[in-house]
Amino acid sequence: MNAEKRRQILERLRENNPHPETELNFSSPFELLVAVTLSAQATDVSVNKATDKLFPVANTPQAIWDLGVDGLKEYIKTIGLFNSKAENVNKLCRILLDKHEGEVPESREALEALPGVGRKTANVVLNTAFGWPTIAVDTHIFRVSNRTKFAMGKDVVAVEQKLEKVVPKEFKVDVHHWLILHGRYTCLARKPRCGSCMIEDLCEFKDKVYPEE
Repeated sequence: MNAEKRRQILERLRENNPHPETELNFSSPFELLVAVTLSAQATDVSVNKATDKLFPVANTPQAIWDLGVDGLKEYIKTIGLFNSKAENVNKLCRILLDKHEGEVPESREALEALPGVGRKTANVVLNTAFGWPTIAVDTHIFRVSNRTKFAMGKDVVAVEQKLEKVVPKEFKVDVHHWLILHGRYTCLARKPRCGSCMIEDLCEFKDKVYPEE
């Protein structure tokens, strides 16, 4: 895919959604960090159902630490892998209290040092909480980038590196959200909705799927 076609795609996505936001509910960098950590192999909808009950009770590192692992599990037990996630969130709260005065660090290295926080989670927090032009690649972005030929790569790191290279600076803060939402609602895994896709004519996917006439 050439640079002009990529720009047209990004301009359409921006025109359709000028100020994209995550679908995770949060009101502070810490709430976002917890929500993204819980969202691994889980839907944003399921995470929001849990955090909508958790955050009114405990939404600071100290408050969640005070709940303890078992107390936290009661709030997040509807989310997949909740046992290990409760352990990780509990530990990261302790680290934030001990090393960062209870604040979420605006540092990739410090974020990735937290239990349960990998590169993708760090990228989401840096982008969404702090406005960094980082691009977190999840399954939706990986699929859309490869399927459309926008930024092809064999793994998420390769796709991230390609996106960093080919996305113009003016789009970098928002491209993460645009591609996720496009993958979540239009460019679906099993049956993409090509007939109602705003970038269908620019997409280089050869096996486009259309509804039956």
